[in-house]
Amino acid sequence: MEDRYNVECCDFICTHEDVVKKVRQEMPDEDTLYDLSELFRIFGDSTRIRILYVLFEAEMCVCDIAQLLGMTQSAISHQLRALKNARLVKSRREGKTVFYALADDHVKTIIDQGIEHVKE
Repeated sequence: MEDRYNVECCDFICTHEDVVKKVRQEMPDEDTLYDLSELFRIFGDSTRIRILYVLFEAEMCVCDIAQLLGMTQSAISHQLRALKNARLVKSRREGKTVFYALADDHVKTIIDQGIEHVKE
């Protein structure tokens, strides 16, 4: 075997120490990876994706989102709470009405890239 990879082999496993070391240095810490998996778990629900898509177009209140998606206000509120806890949406109050919007442009980018990927 070539020495350029600094390869160690045993009965069934060969490790390329240089590659392993490089990747280990680049890996995010466990807390970051956990947070990332939680973020993708939030994206794993089609209702939440639909709500995010609605909020691409306009800031909206729960009543408007519920009517648009044909769902109850309670169901929409429940999903908005999860999206807000994940920092994917933000809210502002105007009198008695709370309006929701995407938290930032990253959310739209994530969804856009996901759509581009599934359409390939």
